[in-house]
Amino acid sequence: MVVLRCIGPSNFFLERVLFPTDILTFMAPNDSRVEIWGNELYGPKLEERLRISADNDDSTLVA
Repeated sequence: MVVLRCIGPSNFFLERVLFPTDILTFMAPNDSRVEIWGNELYGPKLEERLRISADNDDSTLVA
């Protein structure tokens, strides 16, 4: 289980709990930040951070 959090301009916010078989597709404004949080014994751990921008070569991000 991981938590996906997307924070963007103009008060855009999305947070979802995802299980290993889940697939989530969403659209977010440019300059949004996507964070994927996992669990460790001592608490949450930031696994990956991505920045969404118009300069991305691929419109699909998979984590």
